[in-house]
Amino acid sequence: MSQIMTPIEIGGIQIKNRVFLPGHTTNFGINNLPTQRNANYLAARAQGGVGLIITEAIRVHPTSAGRSSTLGSSDDRCIPSFKMLTDAVHAGGAKIFAQIMHAGRQANGDSTRTAAWSASTIPWTRGGQIPHHMSQSDIKVMVKAFGESARRMQESDFDGLEVHLGHGHLLQQFLSPASNMRQDNYGGSLENRMRFTVEVLTEIFNRVPNMCIGIRISADEFMPNGLEPEAMLEIVANLNQSFKLDFIHVSHSAYHGSHTIATQIADMSFPHAPFKDNAAKFKSAFPNVPILAVCRLDNITAAAQLIDDLEADMVGLARPHIADPEIVNKYNSGRNSEVTSCIACNQECIGRVEKNLPISCAVNPDVGAEAKWIEIRKLRPDPKKVLVVGGGAAGMSAALSASAAGHHVTLVEGANQLGGQIRLASTLKMRSRIGLLTEELEARVRKSNIDLQLGRYISSAEEALANFDKVILATGAQLLKRNLGEGVPIISAQEAIESYCKNGTGNGEKILIFDEEGSWISASIAEELANRGYKIHLVSPTASLFSQITTYSKAALIPRLKTAGVQFHLAAEVAVESGRVVIKSSLNAQDQTIDNVLAVVDCGLRQSNDEIYQSIQVQDSARFLIIGDALSPRTVAEATYEGNAAGAFLDLDLALSTLEN
Repeated sequence: MSQIMTPIEIGGIQIKNRVFLPGHTTNFGINNLPTQRNANYLAARAQGGVGLIITEAIRVHPTSAGRSSTLGSSDDRCIPSFKMLTDAVHAGGAKIFAQIMHAGRQANGDSTRTAAWSASTIPWTRGGQIPHHMSQSDIKVMVKAFGESARRMQESDFDGLEVHLGHGHLLQQFLSPASNMRQDNYGGSLENRMRFTVEVLTEIFNRVPNMCIGIRISADEFMPNGLEPEAMLEIVANLNQSFKLDFIHVSHSAYHGSHTIATQIADMSFPHAPFKDNAAKFKSAFPNVPILAVCRLDNITAAAQLIDDLEADMVGLARPHIADPEIVNKYNSGRNSEVTSCIACNQECIGRVEKNLPISCAVNPDVGAEAKWIEIRKLRPDPKKVLVVGGGAAGMSAALSASAAGHHVTLVEGANQLGGQIRLASTLKMRSRIGLLTEELEARVRKSNIDLQLGRYISSAEEALANFDKVILATGAQLLKRNLGEGVPIISAQEAIESYCKNGTGNGEKILIFDEEGSWISASIAEELANRGYKIHLVSPTASLFSQITTYSKAALIPRLKTAGVQFHLAAEVAVESGRVVIKSSLNAQDQTIDNVLAVVDCGLRQSNDEIYQSIQVQDSARFLIIGDALSPRTVAEATYEGNAAGAFLDLDLALSTLEN
């Protein structure tokens, strides 16, 4: 049997199992303080069985705030707010550590009007803010700020402290030769680059000597001249000799506008546990120090292997806990088949953080509204007869939510199988994990009391209304193709997948993709076709690539496409003229003509399948709801969110106003 559910002691703190929730930004804070929303979110995961929770980054100084939704600890007035978090987690049966940090050059302060601070004047990415070069007096201020933060965390009843030395934040910016170009005694040699970290840890250990204290590191920065595992092993050995660390949390990467940032929150294009070897190296080097491992550990069964192979002492699952706060309890009680799996899409977690929005989850719309959903699900409205038309993600979510609310639900799907366009997308190799979403929804539908009718088309509003009190239309959208000219086949995204992506084998034949949406539709088709041997030209009418995909995924996607030979054409239009494809640039007067093109894939704007909705008589309109792509073509996140909300309330406007206020 696995050891993952056995207790562990870290720095004198007894933890009931070997699973922890790593720190991850939620953007639930207000005025840089935790809120009841933060407490409810963490409480749900504590009640779900996790042994240890490590908070999201708690900024030690106002210059690290960046925006008002982050958490800060630069004032004693923060203590009651953080005490609310520790009380909530302890009540749920878990331990909680505070992660304290300064973001350094990443905290560009656009919303707080603060400057970024760093070891040197090197921006975190091209076009980023030039940071303030910290003076030695600035360093002393920051050392004191770390110590004061540690004291405040102790007074807030945290069980331990995690000092963040990784992910390219301020302390790593001093440690790394890629970001530290100083000429004083804080730069140059390893001893000098470590000096700031040593001073910070000295201050912390002096201020809270009886507290459990460990560090989070990046074992590998994955960037030129950056820190590699051997260098980090030496750094950690020096620190452990001086401070006797209670634990070492081994992560990787740096906040830098390159491939490294994509490794930090590895999406579904990466395999499970792609960086677990880093944790194993540190476990081997520090056998007597608890080692915490993290990143793309997809489920507890797979993560347990790291424990059983003696590669780590605890395993961290962040996104799987966002997707399902009950993941540990379900594992413990033999209900793994009921777990809602993280699909590693990065869309509603880090993708929303990138937009400075509170996190959500494509497979778990409860995120950030846990307490509201508990109250909503206690309501038992008068049962109604509900028809859901469409068996994609939106329709299945709506049917399940309505059934859970006590309604009598019929789910009708015109095809002979459920899943909609997600099923189609999941046939692409690098997007296959997205299919877990509809597979798990379908399994739940089939286990429920929902009357499932496949292969049946509802063709009119009158037919939909027959024998039903409410009708939820989740009829999706179409992937269209336009008339771009004559002489070269113009095909839709769906036709491209079915004709070339599933079974095609190219030998250098040219396929052009015209990407007007900037989403995973064009990106995943381009990658699949390029990997099958076709020569791909991808044309975007905008001056950027894939505007709907988060930077954290694009930083890995675009290099993969380049390696596969995809050629990009930005700020351009496409026309087919006399059997030749012309790429018309809007940046200059020079057009490019491409001969012998096998097909043009038109990834243009999608069109809602809303014919039934448009035909509804005014007197019947209150009996209909329309959700997902049928309402407006968007993403799977809106589909599941609106499905859950519509099914629970049978009134989408009321649902959204209740959940968002």
